[in-house]
Amino acid sequence: MSVRAVVVREFGAPDDMALEDVREPEPGPGEILVGVRAAGVNYPDLLVVRGEYQILPEPPFSPGKEVAGIVEAVGDGVSGFGVGERVMAQMEYGGYGEKVVAKAVNAVAMPPGMGFEEAAAFGLVNLTAYFALVRRARLLPGETVLVTGAAGGVGSAGVQLAKAFGATVIATASTQEKRALALDLGADHAIEPDPGTLKERVRGLTGGRGVDVILESVGGDLFDASLRAIAWEGRLVVIGFASGRIPTVKAGHVLVKNVSVVGLQVSDYREREPEAVREAYEVLLEMYAKRLLRAHVAKIYPLENAAEALEEVRAGRAGGKVVLTTGGK
Repeated sequence: MSVRAVVVREFGAPDDMALEDVREPEPGPGEILVGVRAAGVNYPDLLVVRGEYQILPEPPFSPGKEVAGIVEAVGDGVSGFGVGERVMAQMEYGGYGEKVVAKAVNAVAMPPGMGFEEAAAFGLVNLTAYFALVRRARLLPGETVLVTGAAGGVGSAGVQLAKAFGATVIATASTQEKRALALDLGADHAIEPDPGTLKERVRGLTGGRGVDVILESVGGDLFDASLRAIAWEGRLVVIGFASGRIPTVKAGHVLVKNVSVVGLQVSDYREREPEAVREAYEVLLEMYAKRLLRAHVAKIYPLENAAEALEEVRAGRAGGKVVLTTGGK
């Protein structure tokens, strides 16, 4: 039996992808087969398609790191999931298709009332923000957090989580509309991401001391400016480089201010510490139930328009998450 999937046969531009009929996957031991209803579109997907990501599958493959759908079959040794259950699942690639196999340990049941589009937009960005704040930055209540790219997927999650953990949040976003979204999501302040004035703006909002934690996903000049706006013993978490330039760090600056610059590759937790990811999900879904956290779905595209959806993410036009749908019921 065949199903539809977006296939990359050679690394390159998203326009080179094609919607093809592929063989329906079968779950192995410890795996579940998910009938995909929606798939999250994330910036790393674009890098995978181009062949620029740190973890690359061998072509041909389907991109996509998160899905929401219905369990259609379970492999040997799987407990806790039954056929017909609504789930959200994480994987390294393969989500841009009508059916996908996922490790059961990397899936969780969708809460009542959560739709498939929201579920597909929920997992990766919130897990990224959670591990950035909790594991890498060791955020404390009452600290101040600067979130760059605050209207994007990870940024919008970071704003909400930092507020839920008791922080004061300063958001940067490129347009008035995006800054309004950041404020709506709970940011205390929303400012333009102007590298030339960022340090002064941040210090003006923090009584001159700078920010304790920075969630930095833009890179380039904004990374450099953010580091200059950090407080003594501040922690900057490197999440990504949406601007396209990977910055360098001057060791002297790190030394004189007792600054920590730490990286985050969130998929490592999925592979190395799946139970830590499950515990994080429990916290995140409890916050969702309490209406402290939501996935802001900005745009929805059909599966066949995956290239257009990736362009939306590349251009940074969307405020929130972009999602693909398969048309399944």
